[in-house]
Amino acid sequence: MKKTVSFSKNSVNVFFHILTNCNLKCRHCYINPEQHGENILPITTIEAWMDVFARKSNRANIIFLGGEPTLHKDLWLAIKKAKELGYNSITVDTNGYLFNNIISKVNPDEVDYFSFSLDGATRQTNDMLRGKGSYDQCIAGIREAVSRGFAASLIYTVSRTNIHELNMMAPLLKDLGIDRFFIQVLGIRGKSAKSRDKELRVPISDWLSVIPDAAEKIAGLGITVTYPKVFLRPEEPFECAGLIAENYFIFPNGRVYRCPLCEDYPLHSMIFKDNKLVKTGKINENDFFGLKIPEGCVMNKVIQPENLKYTTDGTPEYKIACCLLKEEISI
Repeated sequence: MKKTVSFSKNSVNVFFHILTNCNLKCRHCYINPEQHGENILPITTIEAWMDVFARKSNRANIIFLGGEPTLHKDLWLAIKKAKELGYNSITVDTNGYLFNNIISKVNPDEVDYFSFSLDGATRQTNDMLRGKGSYDQCIAGIREAVSRGFAASLIYTVSRTNIHELNMMAPLLKDLGIDRFFIQVLGIRGKSAKSRDKELRVPISDWLSVIPDAAEKIAGLGITVTYPKVFLRPEEPFECAGLIAENYFIFPNGRVYRCPLCEDYPLHSMIFKDNKLVKTGKINENDFFGLKIPEGCVMNKVIQPENLKYTTDGTPEYKIACCLLKEEISI
């Protein structure tokens, strides 16, 4: 069954970057230390900030991110605190190195998913993007987590350099025991915003011809597949998650964004001060969410105008969907 996952008004999703340092140097990394900070949050701060969002909803979900979040020696304490605070689901995004013996310090009933990043069906392609040895380590990390009873999902960030291997992922996912597969569009932020790697972006024709078919094939194995909608048909209405859903992207310097496209800029609509979440002054991302334009996502036009194409009369060839709008296929 294929469906567009509508934005929910009834849940809170917290994407918590507890640090920004990492052991890898992925070509498409979106972290921008100048804008996100380079500090490692102490566990007392992590707990205080988590408490703020846990109070917003009894259906709050939290995803621990980095950098590489398992580099934080107190991640296990943060997980246990999130469980204590009543978070509906707890996920750890990781490159598979699983530092600080993390899977020995938490239990499968405390973590809903360890979500692993692998960007190639082959060692050659993945390691070209993520670093030498990262393929083997990620595979080993997945096998170890699954053998200990943890649920594992996998994230595949699509670019020109690996889109040809997406159809090769199905048998690997099945062999690894993956039950959720996330196909991600390349975010033109951080390293990817640099001129050298703009060539990594996938053209619309390739995205539409490859991604939906590959997703259906993988879903046929009983794996739930989620991927960004990216492009809207002319008759499809544009909706901005910033106006409907409660998604919060938190960084170690205290910035809290509602839209990930804004993260390279000081457009955050909230910030933590003395462990209290306060609104920032104008102009910030909230001032853009309600604007209506033929191109769809106004933040995409402002920040990533090179993603758009126009006919000779100036009409957009397509609309860009909100980057948080997803398609989901499950059998």
